[in-house]
Amino acid sequence: MKRKICNFLFILILAVSAKGQTQPPTPEHIPSYPYVKGYLSFIIPWITINKNETITEFEKATTIGFPVGLNIYYGPKFGFSFEITPSVQWSQQTDSVVKSKTSNLLIDPGPVFRFKHGFNIVARLAFETQGRYGFTPVFNKVYARTSDVDYWFSVSLPARFGNNLPASLGLNLQIGFTFN
Repeated sequence: MKRKICNFLFILILAVSAKGQTQPPTPEHIPSYPYVKGYLSFIIPWITINKNETITEFEKATTIGFPVGLNIYYGPKFGFSFEITPSVQWSQQTDSVVKSKTSNLLIDPGPVFRFKHGFNIVARLAFETQGRYGFTPVFNKVYARTSDVDYWFSVSLPARFGNNLPASLGLNLQIGFTFN
């Protein structure tokens, strides 16, 4: 079952990345700066590595984050993003009872560097309610645009420190949409 879910996510990423390039905005849709856009998404931490262990998603538990954010664009190549991500974790206990809980709240602001064809790099700081902190480079691609919504996916590499735990590095997949 775990392998089927991983294969499905891999195929989904390939299908999303194979979708056609985005079209440049038409002259009547070029915004005046600064302007603000809000977004919703979900994020899955695929793997987390520290000096003691490697944790993969769906192995012992499943965690899904639900990022909500605002992007302020100051020009066609630069903006700033404010994101808050509550996370929910489901785990199978030995007594076959599935337990769920809110596991963390992440606050991660950062500058947005915008490039051609809907590609963005976001250099986020990270502050977690679990007592961890760090940074998260995010590589983001808009794969479809409509008049109301931009659809996108991101791959991020969270580095975390603190709370008397070993430093860790992870790999996440985020899929979302931005309101135009």
